[in-house]
Amino acid sequence: MSTLFNDFLQKINHLSPLEAKFTEVLGTIAVMPKILYFYGKMPENVVKTVAIVGSRHNTRYGEEVAYKMAYELAKRGVIVISGLAYGIDGIAHRGALDAGGVTLAILGTPIDRIYPRNHKSLAREIVEKGGAVISEYAPGAKIYPKTSFLERNRIISGLADIVVVVEAAEKSGSLNTAAHALEQGKEVFAVPGNITNPYSQGCNKLIAQGANPYTGPEDLLRVLFPEEFAKKRKKIAQLLLFGDNDTETRILRCLADGTRDGTKIIEELGLPPALFNETITILEIKGAVRALGANNWALA
Repeated sequence: MSTLFNDFLQKINHLSPLEAKFTEVLGTIAVMPKILYFYGKMPENVVKTVAIVGSRHNTRYGEEVAYKMAYELAKRGVIVISGLAYGIDGIAHRGALDAGGVTLAILGTPIDRIYPRNHKSLAREIVEKGGAVISEYAPGAKIYPKTSFLERNRIISGLADIVVVVEAAEKSGSLNTAAHALEQGKEVFAVPGNITNPYSQGCNKLIAQGANPYTGPEDLLRVLFPEEFAKKRKKIAQLLLFGDNDTETRILRCLADGTRDGTKIIEELGLPPALFNETITILEIKGAVRALGANNWALA
C-alpha cells in the first residue's frame, strides 16, 4: 500500500459517471470514463462550474488573475475545477478555498498517487473543505504520463460549464483542455496577455480564433447566471430613464418595468387621470413613448 495512504487518503470512493447527477454529463463526452475514483465528496446535484487552467510557469499577472477569478466565483457558490498542477491550477484551487468555496482537482495519475507530491497538503485541504480529488485511474494502475494528463483534460472540461485559460504557451496542455471544451460545446474564455510573453501566446491565439476574451469575473457570472444579469440590466435601464420632470420620469420607469396599460399606470403611481393624459401625450410628442392602442403604451 502506498505510503501516501494516511490521513485523508485512507478511503477511496468510486462511482460510474452515470450514477450521479453531477457526473452524468460525462456520458455526453467522446470517451466517457468507466469509473471515477475519488477522495472527498462529489457534489450531489448539478451545480455551476468553471474550469480554470493554465501554465505551470505562471507570471505574477497570471497569478493575480487566476486567484481573483477563483475567489470571486467561489464566493458566488460556483465550483472551481482544475488539475492540481503547479502554477495556475494550484492558484485556482487556493483562491476557491480562501473564499470558503468548493473546488475539485482532476488528476492525470492513479488515485493513490497525488501528483505533484508537494501538493498533497493542498489535496488534503480540498477534501477537508468539502471538495474532491478525482481520477479515472484505479489505485496502482499503470499509466503513460505523456497521454494520461492529456486524457484527463477531457474530464476537466466535461465537468465544467465554462473553461478559462489564464496563461498558456503556444503548445500548452491547457490548449488541449480548451479544444476538448469546444468539442463538447462549452464556453471558452482566454485571458488576454502581453504579446511578447511566451505564456500568453496560446491565450492570444485562442482569442484570435474566436474564444471569449476574459476581462473580469462578471464575464463568467453573466454566462452562468443570465437571468440575474438580465434583471440587473433592467434595473440599471430604469434608473437611467429620466424625463423633464418627476411625473415623466415615474411614467417612463413604470413602462420600463413592464406596465403598459394606462389605467394601471395611473393606479400604480396615484396620478390624476388628467395629469397622466397630459404627460403621456407630451412624452409621445417627444418620441419617448409610443401608443399601442386601447390606452396601452410602450417605450419608444
